[in-house]
Amino acid sequence: MPLQIGGETLAGNSEASASDPSRPGHVAYRHALAGPEQVERALQVAVAARDGWKATGFEGRAAILAKAAATLAASRGDAIAAMVLDAGKSVIEADTELSEAVDFADYYARSFLREGTFDGVTCEPLGTVLITPPWNFPHAIPCGGILAALAAGNTVILKPAPETVLTAWVMVNSLWEAGVPHELLQFLPCPDNEIGRSLVTDPRIGAVVLTGAYETARLFLSWKPELRLYAETSGKNALVITAAADPDLAVKDLVKSAFGHSGQKCSAASLAIVEAEVYDDPGFRRRLRDAAASLKTGPSWEYDSIVTPVIREPGEALHRALTTLDPGEEWLLEPRMIDGNPCLWSPGIKLGVAPESWFCRTECFGPVLGLVRANDLDHAIRIQNDSDCGLTGGIHSLDPAEIDAWRERVEVGNAYINRPITGAIVQRQPFGGWKRSCFGPGAKAGGPNYAAQFATWQNDGLPRLQAPPSPGVASLLESFAAILSPAETEDLRAAAGSDAWWMAREFGIGHDPSALACESNLFRYRPVGRCLIRAGEALSEAEIARIVIAARAAGSDFELSLPPGREFAVPGIAVWHERVENLVRRLPDGGYGLLRAPFPGPEITSAAIGAGIRLVTHSPVFSGKIELPAHFREQAVAETLHRHGSVLPRPQELR
Repeated sequence: MPLQIGGETLAGNSEASASDPSRPGHVAYRHALAGPEQVERALQVAVAARDGWKATGFEGRAAILAKAAATLAASRGDAIAAMVLDAGKSVIEADTELSEAVDFADYYARSFLREGTFDGVTCEPLGTVLITPPWNFPHAIPCGGILAALAAGNTVILKPAPETVLTAWVMVNSLWEAGVPHELLQFLPCPDNEIGRSLVTDPRIGAVVLTGAYETARLFLSWKPELRLYAETSGKNALVITAAADPDLAVKDLVKSAFGHSGQKCSAASLAIVEAEVYDDPGFRRRLRDAAASLKTGPSWEYDSIVTPVIREPGEALHRALTTLDPGEEWLLEPRMIDGNPCLWSPGIKLGVAPESWFCRTECFGPVLGLVRANDLDHAIRIQNDSDCGLTGGIHSLDPAEIDAWRERVEVGNAYINRPITGAIVQRQPFGGWKRSCFGPGAKAGGPNYAAQFATWQNDGLPRLQAPPSPGVASLLESFAAILSPAETEDLRAAAGSDAWWMAREFGIGHDPSALACESNLFRYRPVGRCLIRAGEALSEAEIARIVIAARAAGSDFELSLPPGREFAVPGIAVWHERVENLVRRLPDGGYGLLRAPFPGPEITSAAIGAGIRLVTHSPVFSGKIELPAHFREQAVAETLHRHGSVLPRPQELR
């Protein structure tokens, strides 16, 4: 396979081979790798194509994305075959992934046509977006990133995962066929060395979209701390099973969540946290063991294979998980290598996994599940939340009180109730995590705010969509009127009205746009935690006031950090007067979830990254649609609402 740069197919500077994990030692195909000169040429082409694509407008771009949905669907056979070959996916898993790509095209085509998107603002594309996707979802994930970036008016360079270049090639050909110009979407496999690094860090790249390991995201930011990185990273996901669960359904959904695609999903259930009464039940253990052992383990080319090969011979972490027991652990089902293929392993289940153990805290990414014994639901939730990651999680219980308690306390981006914790569907369960599972603004893929983050937003008049502000915001407005000009005060009142409108209709309520009778899919916004506003010398008093008003409207617990000597009084709000070095020193232990800091500078940027604090740096605008998301984490909660053929009542929040 060649490179594609500016509409030309090129051989590249070197070549690499890709393997078929179902057939060890078999070279499936070869593909070109870009050298420095091809990287430079692709960047030049991408920059030159920006203005023309921006001029196409949102409706023109949406029409191409809608057509892409049809061409992607028409490529189903070729796409499935490619994923079976280089990703080792089963046919059913590959078919589902192709459908997700189609859904992304349909959904992002409508992203900028929703009510209020442009109320009082205008946007500027980021420029050129680099997509660096994973090998485990090699079609849908890069396709979604490409389409969202294109919808916002950016040009795109795709650097596909080295293991799944063929799948990516099939996908981009479908997009070109739909009318995406070759200059706007370029195909650039390149080695993961200084050549790849030069592409990631080039100043002409406006943003990088990464799906991969937490360590990879940190590596990218170590190269360039100011990099605009949108990353979905590691997960160590758990399914809680209480004594009030239907044990047969819990076993079914746990096995599906743990061993689908051989456990190689970011959302896979690596842990089951089981209440003692169920954990100690020999019948539950027997059913779980039998269900996992019954799964057909085999090459991805065999249609009845459920557990297919892992992408490569297990590395250190996965090999240890598959072959080694730590103190107190035992095998409920011991995994074994199949047919001498080092990539093909049958499912494994460990008993006696301790909450503080190596396995409980290490992402292993393969067909091995650990069972943790919990005293009760409260204990189970504490174990589940005691993780650096927060991607997916679930619970099985038929007790409404248990479900309500878990729903309110679980710290994951995607939460699932009485169903598997994998298989997120665009719009129904927008996908993305919390904590170390996310870098960047935190907007979920397949959700209402994802495409908007691929542009920068500026004021374009005052917002028209307004509502009366809360008493707390109204009080702040009166205080700021004493220090701002009448015109600035009027602008601030309009901004507060926009905040109130968006809180009432978007950020302060739950949503279920799919509105299924048999399943609730609640999309909601949860507080990000304590906020620190850093107002440097470049910010005017009116801009500081705007950021403060948004924080109060969102209900954030916030503080204000100012350079020494700068005065800005906010009634009832803690104010720090401090130099940058003092802020950097105390930031890691300050308990902050958000640092709102326009023009932060390299020291503050690096400190926020190191402390794992969300950093939001855009200039303040009047629109609540743009200002408020910084203060919230998005969460999707999917709950099965049927049992034995009967539809159950919907959760109170969605009635």
